[in-house]
Amino acid sequence: MKKIIPQQRIWLVGASQGIGLELVKHWLAQGHKVIASARQAEQSAELTALRQQYGAHLCCLNVDVSDAQGCAEQAQAAWSIFEGLDLWFYNVGAYQPMSSSEWSWPAFIQMNQSNYLGAVALMLPLQQLFQEQGHGRWIWNASLASYFGLPYAGGYSAPKAALVNLAEALQPELAEQNIQLQIINHGFVRTRLTEKNTFSMPGLLEAQQAAQQIAQAIQRSSAFEIRFPWLLRVSLSLLKWMPYAWSLALTRKTLRTD
Repeated sequence: MKKIIPQQRIWLVGASQGIGLELVKHWLAQGHKVIASARQAEQSAELTALRQQYGAHLCCLNVDVSDAQGCAEQAQAAWSIFEGLDLWFYNVGAYQPMSSSEWSWPAFIQMNQSNYLGAVALMLPLQQLFQEQGHGRWIWNASLASYFGLPYAGGYSAPKAALVNLAEALQPELAEQNIQLQIINHGFVRTRLTEKNTFSMPGLLEAQQAAQQIAQAIQRSSAFEIRFPWLLRVSLSLLKWMPYAWSLALTRKTLRTD
């Protein structure tokens, strides 16, 4: 007999493409109510087509996570659409690989705002709303890159690591308020971000595959961390737990020679 999944009110921030767009499709197909947000969510052709298909079950809401005041206003707007939320899923990410000769202040700022500070800008107004409601679930999509800093990717992995560290700090307090906080650390997924990589990406998944794994994992698991794929996770975990003399010697071997 097919398992009946209770209808959820979901706000997915970072929904216009890649994993986010695939999760929107998955959750709509399951009968959930979804608010899809991105900077240009209301102008997205893909989301517009889904709105025509699913009607009132999908609402699009533009959100710029670099605008703290705007985030506070849009959090209130999102909350009112379905008269509350059961799940807030933060999926915004920015990535620009850079060698030390290519370091760019605007690129560092953009990655910090997207990968870390945007979640903070939204959680500040949302915390009170969820607390007053008395229940809820937050899921932040981080990265296995948060395990250990790798050459050329520090601008991406550092704020992802900050996001994970923040979640670790907040989880006990939020649990006392009946708000469940989870993180997702996944590996390489074929998106516009990973198209910038010029190296082999072990365990590379298509966005639809990654979204399917995420949706299945959060449906069945209440674990704080959801992580995949196994082999890449083990490899990066080993770097994390090795003495720095060993792990940094290994990552130095990945430096480009040209």
